[in-house]
Amino acid sequence: MALIKSISGIRGTIGGKPGEGLSPVDVVNFAAAYGTWLKGTNPSSNQIVLGRDARISGNMVSSLVSNTLVGLGWDVLDIGLSTTPTVELAVPWTNSAGGIIITASHNPIQWNALKLLNSKGEFISDGDGKAMLDIAEKQDFNFVEVLKLGKVISDDSFLQKHIDHVKEMSWVDVPKIKSKNFKVLVDAVNSSGGIVIPQLLNALGVDQVDVLFGEPTGHFAHNPEPLPENLTEMISKMKAGNYDLGVVVDPDVDRLCFICEDGTAFGEEYTLVAVADYILSKKKGNTVSNLSSTRALRDVTLKHGGQYFAAAVGEVNVVNQMKAQNAIIGGEGNGGVIFPESHYGRDALVGVGLFLTLLAEKDCSASYLKASYPHYVMSKNKIELSPALDVDLILSSIAEKYKNEQVNTIDGVKIDFEKGWIHLRKSNTEPIIRIYAEASSEVEANTLAQQIVQAIKEIANL
Repeated sequence: MALIKSISGIRGTIGGKPGEGLSPVDVVNFAAAYGTWLKGTNPSSNQIVLGRDARISGNMVSSLVSNTLVGLGWDVLDIGLSTTPTVELAVPWTNSAGGIIITASHNPIQWNALKLLNSKGEFISDGDGKAMLDIAEKQDFNFVEVLKLGKVISDDSFLQKHIDHVKEMSWVDVPKIKSKNFKVLVDAVNSSGGIVIPQLLNALGVDQVDVLFGEPTGHFAHNPEPLPENLTEMISKMKAGNYDLGVVVDPDVDRLCFICEDGTAFGEEYTLVAVADYILSKKKGNTVSNLSSTRALRDVTLKHGGQYFAAAVGEVNVVNQMKAQNAIIGGEGNGGVIFPESHYGRDALVGVGLFLTLLAEKDCSASYLKASYPHYVMSKNKIELSPALDVDLILSSIAEKYKNEQVNTIDGVKIDFEKGWIHLRKSNTEPIIRIYAEASSEVEANTLAQQIVQAIKEIANL
């Protein structure tokens, strides 16, 4: 069993003893802590938005959260089976005080989580998260008397409102998309995407949409992380040549990846690159991604005359950097597109609308579009260390060793070389250093990674 407490939410495996997994006791404890913290912010609203993905445990966890908040005196706007970006939009649309999404994102079926939002529909800050966790640790909450109990309001209209929002965005061209008669195959991994993505595509003018794993049963048909190795059926069907594009989302529909018409992966890293290329072609501006994302975004940004900025890993950090640099597009290399004109959150629906408009405007295949971008390959590795070793000292030694290169230490150590980069991050739970390397070929990326692994072994006397 596992229970992970972080500033942005609580994630764990269902079952087990309290404190060891995401048990009902833990759900109530953290929901109460969030509701108590939110009351302490002097909100202008007495309402919290609640939504969930299709996980089997979703109903149970959602009911526990909802009734706990009611017990604190909150009104709960339950929008039901939904997506993370839909809840993020619903919070400001309804002038609510905050929001909770019941989802463990791309984690397997045994996991669930509470993702916590502020009144802007954005993930709560580091300081706010720590304050909430402190309340949970002390169980410092006070439930209301019977006549002050809150109420639950159910409203399942927000998925359609989200679709309408994407259709009405200034950079989404529905007539142009419709004119191309795209044929699209969707893999929705038996979660919320099976409802909203086909409806979105139809609304955008895509008449032929076929769906794999579209029933929102929560019984994931494959590992829900949208990586090529988990998408064998989608890739096989795309290779048959009957579709122009494959669209894949994770269970809560904030990550987006594409499969090209020939069955090759467009690549999660390149979802943001393509969408940014489109936006930057219309409006000059800055971009942001995290330190572990592909260099191709920087290249595309510079091509359009903008500035690229890197952020520490984590959506909250990317959003903060986007605001600081007034970025017009940003996100993460895991298929997360953040478009401030819509909202500051990863949104697969927004990504689909913008990407299809780009593809229609370019009047080319997805594989041709992918080939037009700078080619990089990423290598992901890790090195396990003795618990007695000082990981921070090792990272600082690596930074010193490569001080003549471009070194960034805002999140671990990232070293930019002329023909590639490497990013080292320590695990918060294990004596492990994760090593991400990127270069123009797999051989070069692996060679770069092994060079750093060897340097770490020498420093640690391994």
